Amino acid sequence: MSIFWSETARLLHPYTPGEQPKLNNLVKLNTNENPYPPSPQVLAAMRQAVNADLRLYPDPQSTQLRQTIADYYQLDIKQVFVGNGSDEVLALAFATFFQGKNDLLLPDISYSFYPVYCQLYGVQPKFIALNEQFAINPQDYSGAKAGVILPNPNAPTGSLLSLPQIEQIIESNRSCVVVIDEAYIDFGGKSAVTLINRYPNLLVTQTLSKSRSLAGMRVGLALGHEKLIEGLERVKNSFNSYPLDRVAQAGAIAAFEDEDYFRQMSTQVIENRIWLEQQLVALQFKVLPSAANFVFATHPHFSAESIYAHLRSQGVIVRHFAQPRIEHFLRISVGTPEQQQQLIQALQALIF
Repeated sequence: MSIFWSETARLLHPYTPGEQPKLNNLVKLNTNENPYPPSPQVLAAMRQAVNADLRLYPDPQSTQLRQTIADYYQLDIKQVFVGNGSDEVLALAFATFFQGKNDLLLPDISYSFYPVYCQLYGVQPKFIALNEQFAINPQDYSGAKAGVILPNPNAPTGSLLSLPQIEQIIESNRSCVVVIDEAYIDFGGKSAVTLINRYPNLLVTQTLSKSRSLAGMRVGLALGHEKLIEGLERVKNSFNSYPLDRVAQAGAIAAFEDEDYFRQMSTQVIENRIWLEQQLVALQFKVLPSAANFVFATHPHFSAESIYAHLRSQGVIVRHFAQPRIEHFLRISVGTPEQQQQLIQALQALIF
């Protein structure tokens, strides 16, 4: 009964994830999942991990996985943290660095889980408006009190900040933690991981859900100064000391080891995105520049709501955010060539 809820639980406005429809034969372009399967090496490693050892708890420190990630990014293992999806990693970052503080700087149009974490951990956010091109102005993010958090590329817009722009934000906030959420960085950007050893206040978060096709496995990571990682470990071990199971750890290790497959699939997604952008522009859509595995588009003659409804009637699902400034836009995940062709055909039937 809700009368037993805490005040925090009563006041929460929970995050609403993208729809996961139960119907078959749908073209699902609404949740930014990778249209291509995981590496065969990943699947083989996970199958091998399904054995009698599942009776035992997994390594609570995920030592082998963290060492694999450290080697991949040329860091020390003490600079690597892993968790049950990047959402859990981000939640622990809010609890560790921002809890109870005022004036956390974040974009007004961004990942909609951030305001939920602010509510949950008593953080007072200060929303910074995107510019008229729906991009982040680095000069707007200076002198933060609680800290800074932003996705790069941003979601749902897809806009990308360069490394010098990221560095500008870090430089102007040396007394607090700056979190750069790189869920989509592998589709066209350069990771801020290369800045970690120069800035002890920088925390970079990533996920295996997007570019490594493992949304169903739930593995996220944070990279930063060892004292930041130590703080995350303290909070994690006070909440859930065994976040990653044996199968997930095995699969994640294999995902980082199969570099050729990762590069090949990421390149394919980028090529598909370029084709999708070109086709949408030919249909008179305005498409924002994207460095992610999705595009953000609006049409001058049809409302986003009407396009969304038409596409759904044709078995194609995209994402519509009914919120100020972006209510006329649709976020469309990059799909396979076949999925994207079905999308374009459905749009042509409406527009022409």
